[in-house]
Amino acid sequence: MKKRTFTCGLDAAIAVMGGKWKGLILFELQTEALRFGELRRAVPGISERVLIQQLREMEATGLLHREVYRQVPPKVEYSLTEFGRSLNTALGPLGEWGEEHLERIEDIPWEQLP
Repeated sequence: MKKRTFTCGLDAAIAVMGGKWKGLILFELQTEALRFGELRRAVPGISERVLIQQLREMEATGLLHREVYRQVPPKVEYSLTEFGRSLNTALGPLGEWGEEHLERIEDIPWEQLP
């Protein structure tokens, strides 16, 4: 597998974050471990297939820990690793910026952008 090289720290962070859903999943897991169904309900608009894909990627990059409980019915919980918690901390100021400018961002004519 080819090792990626990054131009700067922001490039590396965005590579780990990648896309819309991972930040929302990180946000939901910031206080407690959640099961798949709980995450699906907590992240409106995400499909089951995409959630599965995102969770696998986040586990592979070390953001999440997946705990499988050997019981009937099977139980699986997802929680943040220290690496994931550190990314969540870094995203805090970005979320605050979004809240501060939410009205302006909502007024952007997204469908007209190139």
